[in-house]
Formats: sequence, structure tokens, C-alpha cells
Amino acid sequence: MVSRLLKGHAQFLSEHASAAGDLVRQLAGGQQSPDALFVGCSDSRVVPELLTASMPGRLFVVRNVANLIPPLDHADDSVGAALEYAIGVLEVPHLVVCGHYGCGGVRAALDGGLVAANLPSLGYWLDGIRPAVELAVGEGYEERYRDAVEKSVLLSLGNVASYPVAARAIAEGKLELHAWVYDLDSLALAVYLADEARFATAREASARDRRL
Repeated sequence: MVSRLLKGHAQFLSEHASAAGDLVRQLAGGQQSPDALFVGCSDSRVVPELLTASMPGRLFVVRNVANLIPPLDHADDSVGAALEYAIGVLEVPHLVVCGHYGCGGVRAALDGGLVAANLPSLGYWLDGIRPAVELAVGEGYEERYRDAVEKSVLLSLGNVASYPVAARAIAEGKLELHAWVYDLDSLALAVYLADEARFATAREASARDRRL
């Protein structure tokens, strides 16, 4: 397995690094200036740079189980540290929280009791999204599951303002927040329209932005 990864790195050097040599050297020699902070799930099938066709240097990425941004007073400071660095130092103008339908973390939080006692860190982490998934609605399980994924993304987005540096940037109009959900089956994105309180297709959201 590790040898396959090392072979992949050799392929990266021969194909990508040489083709994008100027870009690689430029990024290595200067300050990074990403377009957005992207908070996504650790799920191996959800790759932020791939689903947004972003070259190196464009995204400042945080990935964790169920794409959670915990509130400021959470015991785990790692996400908060990345958020504060991206907003306070790099001054990213956009923050994207991207969940995905079929998220195992959301399913575990929704079902309850599925995290074994010998996984205490995972259980504690998932406690952070339970307030959202407990509000999930739907006629059947799958519909509730999809709604839970969406509500968990919105919960994380709501926690952003608990960080003073983020609250200040939002108030000053320097930071825009975005909630997305990725569909593993269709490869499409659902984008939250805050003024209409609903998720729409990325195409509809883009067309709407062009009209504004």
C-alpha cells in the first residue's frame, strides 16, 4: 500500500510537477494567498481540489469527520486554529463548509449509539453535530438522513461567528460564508441560498448570482 503511494508520488513528479513547474516554484517562493477556506469531510471520496478543479495555492483546506466547525469553546482547538489563521493572517474572503450525502459521521450521530465505547474521541467529536441531526425531518429514513447532512453543514456555518476574528471579518464585509453539500452519486453540488433558506443546485445558484 505504501509503495503504491510512493509510486504515485513519482508519477506526480514526472507529470504534474514538471507541467506546472512555474506555478510550483512561484508558490514555494512566496506567501500563499488562497481564495477560500474550505472545510470538508475526511471521507476519502470527497477531495476539495478535485471537485472544484482548484490548482495548488487556491484552497486552504481543513478536513475532519463530518466537516465540523466546533464552537470556540470546544476542547479541540485544531479547527479553530486553522480558521483563525486563514481569516486573521491569510485574510481569505470566503469560507466554505462542504458536507456530503452519505456521510458516515452524520449517520452515526443520527442513529445514536453506533459509536463503540472504545472510540471515545469519535464519540465526543460526533456530539458536536448531534444538536443539528436531532432536528432532521423527513417522511422516511433516507430523507431524514439527507436533511441531517444539510442541517449539520448549517450548524458548522453557524459556529463560525463564535470566533472573534471571523465575526469581525463578517461584520466588516471581508468574509462571505457558504454552505455546500456534495452528492457522491451525481457528483453535483447543492448550494445553500441563505435568503431563501434552502439548498439549490450549483447551476441555479450560479445563475442567480449573475442576475444580482
